Amino acid sequence: MATKKKNFLKIVILGDSGVGKTTLLQQYLNGKVAGQSKPTIGADFSKKEILIDNTVVTLQIWDTAGQEKFQSLGYAFYRGADCCALTYDMTNQTSFENLDRWKRGFLENAGPNDPSTFPFVCLGNKLDKPDQRQVPTVKGQEWAKENNNMMFYETSALDGVNVENAFRDMARAALKREADQQITMPSTIGDAGGSLKLNQKSE
Repeated sequence: MATKKKNFLKIVILGDSGVGKTTLLQQYLNGKVAGQSKPTIGADFSKKEILIDNTVVTLQIWDTAGQEKFQSLGYAFYRGADCCALTYDMTNQTSFENLDRWKRGFLENAGPNDPSTFPFVCLGNKLDKPDQRQVPTVKGQEWAKENNNMMFYETSALDGVNVENAFRDMARAALKREADQQITMPSTIGDAGGSLKLNQKSE
């Protein structure tokens, strides 16, 4: 019997309030943006099925609160994530400077087995506002490179630029990590004495 392929992936989108997380998700799910979105309280999720290398993959994408007073409500939803999108607004320098805090908070609350290989992607949003840009492209690229050569995209949630590509590559990275983990897992996994932590991801 062929090795079981993982057909379910959990993606978490993090970043300051107002960077466009909800709008990015709307654009990816619907190919359009439905007016002005309200701030997310706690976390909300949506699902989308995509085809990657002849495998149907269900993405469960969690949109989390960016406002500080609601952030702790979202921590519980980090666990079990297969990929994390760290998002900033390229017209807002502070949102870029806060990426380190978002990444640290995710790792502390998600508790991935190997933080150094966990797939993150960095999204610099609002490419449709070049006249208001505060964060140069090279700054985003440098930060991503310094953080384990993280994938990096500049996106426009409003116009859809790079949104599809970013989510597809997130899914590919998560699937690759899952495959690599299965290769390194001991053959006893799945037996009565197997590790519960490892078995959680085999469903």
